[in-house]
Amino acid sequence: MSNAGTSSGDADDGGENNDVLKGTTLRVYRFLYRHGKPARLTDVQKALGMSSPSLAQYHLRKLQAAGLVQEKNEGYVVDRIVFENMIRIRNAIIPFRIAYSGFFATTLLLMLTLLRPSSLTSLYAFAIIVNAAALGIFLYEALSAIFRNRV
Repeated sequence: MSNAGTSSGDADDGGENNDVLKGTTLRVYRFLYRHGKPARLTDVQKALGMSSPSLAQYHLRKLQAAGLVQEKNEGYVVDRIVFENMIRIRNAIIPFRIAYSGFFATTLLLMLTLLRPSSLTSLYAFAIIVNAAALGIFLYEALSAIFRNRV
């Protein structure tokens, strides 16, 4: 799956995490990751609308067995991050491609406003086309990553 900039290095260990991180178990993992602090069993159950604490415990045990979650005195915490090319800003998980999209959007805006030549040259037109293409590609990649990781 993914590795949020500050991972422990082994983001993908041969598919074991891909088997565990599906459906409700993935939702539990994401909740713990976004929560950013230890969460108790009842916190997980209530936040994800689970019918019983034992259901939440089942998914947490699966994550523990895969080495993704650790139980501490205060609650459960993410032990290993497996989101590739993602960063966490507060409670949001954002693809790095969003930053690249922002960069190309800014440079395109600057080129069209402040850096506009008095007469249109082929070099300027080429730069605008390349910049717009890069912006389009990164926006497409960022949006596909966001929607692909939704559950």
